[in-house]
Amino acid sequence: MRLLVGDIGGTKTALGLAETDGGAVRLGETRLYPSASFGSLDQIIQRYLLETGAKCRFAVFAVAGPVHDQRCETTNLPWVLDAEALEQSLGLTCVELINDLEAVAWGVPILSSDDLAELHPGDPGNQGNACVVAAGTGLGQAGLFWDGLRHHAFATEGGHSDFAPADDLEFALLSYLKSRFGRVSWERVVSGPGIVNLFDFLRFHHGVQAPDWLQAAIDTGGDTAAIIAQAAADDCCPLCRETLNLFMRLYGREAGNAALKHMALGGVYLGGGIALKNLECLRRGGFLEGFFDKGRMGSLMRRMPVRVILQPNTPLLGAARFMALQ
Repeated sequence: MRLLVGDIGGTKTALGLAETDGGAVRLGETRLYPSASFGSLDQIIQRYLLETGAKCRFAVFAVAGPVHDQRCETTNLPWVLDAEALEQSLGLTCVELINDLEAVAWGVPILSSDDLAELHPGDPGNQGNACVVAAGTGLGQAGLFWDGLRHHAFATEGGHSDFAPADDLEFALLSYLKSRFGRVSWERVVSGPGIVNLFDFLRFHHGVQAPDWLQAAIDTGGDTAAIIAQAAADDCCPLCRETLNLFMRLYGREAGNAALKHMALGGVYLGGGIALKNLECLRRGGFLEGFFDKGRMGSLMRRMPVRVILQPNTPLLGAARFMALQ
């Protein structure tokens, strides 16, 4: 089956053609478009079809946000997507919408060893449920139920569950964020904006200011989280290093929470740009320290493999596989 596949994000939209044969997927050339430069998804797809001359009857789009009855109000774009409306406007036989993290989860079983980086081996040869946790613009989570033969992916909105502090510093963090946001979810601390929130909190908590050179870089209007992460990686700012260390510990704790809730003996998979861009920081120990810190469940946590997804097209591969298996 030939499919138009898409990964619709707040920053960029990736589109491509995929060929499926059973559960196998072959992905062709993909193109990226700046999402906010277009008024709708229809406009992006029309541009893609015009540029490529692609012909297909079926499409599946992975979208950031909860999908219900084939409709989705996108999380970081002012768009409401409706599968039936897309079928009519694009002249397609069938359009399916799927949550972006669910799409990643559908793609996980067909990733090769080269598509993954191992953080913790767990028990080799484990079969069982798995989960995906992805920190990026937000905090996405999805599960994979093991039926004894294969995995079945499903979406969750676990990143919006309540943040729970574990020590005095984190209680102070909760108090600080509660004064700003009212309710505090895990996404407020484990995401790109979460890195900035942690940095602002630590400045407040320690009563210090950012170094002049760092503040100047932030004031240029770039990606503040990326600037903080790079300064931490370069070991040129103790405040940034403390921020990233706290972030990684919290990321590990919430990934561990998801692993417990899914009984993820089949593996915990980290997606999103933050893990990919900060792999060495993930390996240094703070993440796994937070992941394993589950009291009486510590020995269970050590049985769970933890891997980072390196394949950037996993949402497209997973979306195509989802459609092929329907």
